[in-house]
Amino acid sequence: MNNKFKRLFLAMTMLILTVGVLAACSGQKTEGSSGEAAQTQAEGAEGSKGKTTVEFWHSAGGKTGDFLNDAIERFNESQDEIEVVGTFQGSYDDNVTKLQQGVAAGTAPDVTMLERAYVQMFAESDVLEDLQPHMEKTNLNVDDFIPGLMGHSIFNEQLVSLPLNRSTPILHVNKTMLDEQGLEIPQTWAELKDVANALVVAENGEFERYGLTMPYDTWYPIAMITQAEGKFFNDEGTSIGFDQGEGVKVFEFLKELQSTGALYYPPAKDSGNIANQMFVSGKVGLMFQSTGAIGGLLDSADFDYVTALLPKDEVYAAPTGGANIAMMKDSKNKEAAWEFVDWMMTDAGGSQQFIIDTGYLPITETMAKSPEVQAVWDEEPLRKTGYEQLEYAIDTNKHVAWPQVMQEFFKAIEAMMYDDEPIQPTLDAFKKEAERLLNS
Repeated sequence: MNNKFKRLFLAMTMLILTVGVLAACSGQKTEGSSGEAAQTQAEGAEGSKGKTTVEFWHSAGGKTGDFLNDAIERFNESQDEIEVVGTFQGSYDDNVTKLQQGVAAGTAPDVTMLERAYVQMFAESDVLEDLQPHMEKTNLNVDDFIPGLMGHSIFNEQLVSLPLNRSTPILHVNKTMLDEQGLEIPQTWAELKDVANALVVAENGEFERYGLTMPYDTWYPIAMITQAEGKFFNDEGTSIGFDQGEGVKVFEFLKELQSTGALYYPPAKDSGNIANQMFVSGKVGLMFQSTGAIGGLLDSADFDYVTALLPKDEVYAAPTGGANIAMMKDSKNKEAAWEFVDWMMTDAGGSQQFIIDTGYLPITETMAKSPEVQAVWDEEPLRKTGYEQLEYAIDTNKHVAWPQVMQEFFKAIEAMMYDDEPIQPTLDAFKKEAERLLNS
């Protein structure tokens, strides 16, 4: 690791630790940080006698963690030479922090889950294994992966990660509520505005029902910026890419909806769960939320629940989210580690079953066309929406400084959506700070 990226690693570790403390104080959670105590399969960490042990760090907690552990168990039972030990390391940010510490101390695992926006930081630090030579030894072909999910996999002409648990924001709809008023599912921002306002119920100056909600997150404004044909970063990676009015357009739209009750913008603390609860309880008819929420919403909604593409402005567009899987360059067990990764990508009992269990997106064309996934989509068509939206997937925030810029964007969103700070000056200030971070 060169000195520049040693400094970057240290700086990012301090940033992430700080963010983690703030998040703990505010109750904010990142995907995979569902608050459960660390779950570990540490028992057997030495592996059975004669087997090669592969350490796999991940951020899948709760039920998702159970499903991932099931996949690991299926792999371990599929052969008798390798034992994968999966260890839950907390949220995505927690895992990144521990991984940075592990790299510095020489105690990093063989394989790790990495939230896709962090892949570049590790790739630039030259600590991730190039997977292409391993793929050439097996039947795995990079062309089989869904193109919309590969934007955070190749850096410096090396394939350093593959999609694992990936998602995208979609529109969740209380179809029963819309039908009661003869409303159609909105496909454009203009239709979204009309439908969201039509759903509002107010009595005695209080809103009894809202039209639309979305968690307090950068994901949804970024999606809307791309729908307005803006980019989060410019092509040179030196500034933001939505200073031609796209950002102002997005937040003016949201603030207008907020002013009429057409948008319920939840408190920052636990905003995802609050938005979900508002939706399933009929307090709101439309919701921007991850595909990963489908399973829980299906269990709770007692109305006709459907999903749709995010409405377009100038174009349909949406970012993706979730995590990739990567092998560490210093792994002493690369052949065994690759055998596990290859199995996860190609075996019906690997990622395919994990995806069916959880609701995450199929990551290869083979998975999407498999009889098992097709059967799930036939039974529950709303699960297919996220996959269909991948046609419009855009890589929106690729930059090694993204974690730092993200925190500044959070501050700007908070100022505009909660504190009613003026939009243009707030975005101007954000741009100035983003440029400082991008060019430092």
